[in-house]
Amino acid sequence: MEKEIGKIVHWYDKIGVAVIKLSGKLSVGDRIKVKRHDSEFEETVSSMQLDHENISSGKKGQEVAVKLSNEGHDNAMVFKVE
Repeated sequence: MEKEIGKIVHWYDKIGVAVIKLSGKLSVGDRIKVKRHDSEFEETVSSMQLDHENISSGKKGQEVAVKLSNEGHDNAMVFKVE
């Protein structure tokens, strides 16, 4: 089961980091799916930052930075995989 928890508002290609505007809670260790058009991939959140500080979870309304192993894109939707 998937639950939408945010959208990528900026993708930093050189460092492989997505800034995600959260519409729900996201924690380190959560499994996420990133979808954009016909492409999608899943991975586990290994680290998260807010204002350049490591955090263990983010909540609705925050913009958090998450390192991704695959390429993210602006406006890609992010889902939590239950």
